[in-house]
Amino acid sequence: MTYHVLVQFDVPSDKRSVFESAANMNAQSVDKEPGTLRFEIIRDEFNKNRYYFDEMYADESAFHAHCQNESLGKFLELIDSYAFGPVILFKGNRTQPK
Repeated sequence: MTYHVLVQFDVPSDKRSVFESAANMNAQSVDKEPGTLRFEIIRDEFNKNRYYFDEMYADESAFHAHCQNESLGKFLELIDSYAFGPVILFKGNRTQPK
């Protein structure tokens, strides 16, 4: 079963472009990780300072491997001084129809 994670970040308006650059750098690395099926960066329609990472992995172990990625650590280091997050909104397995 696929494993899904939705993460939220709030960013000051004057840091949005810096955040997006750091997030895109991270996404390029994540896309190369084994077991990563989707990693999308989405800016909220109503709150332009809020971003979501919509992530899908082959399984929970692929997500945990992602959490050990050097690129993720670098991303978190780059945004640490100004971004609020990551706030994990949910984690879980997709249910399959019977």
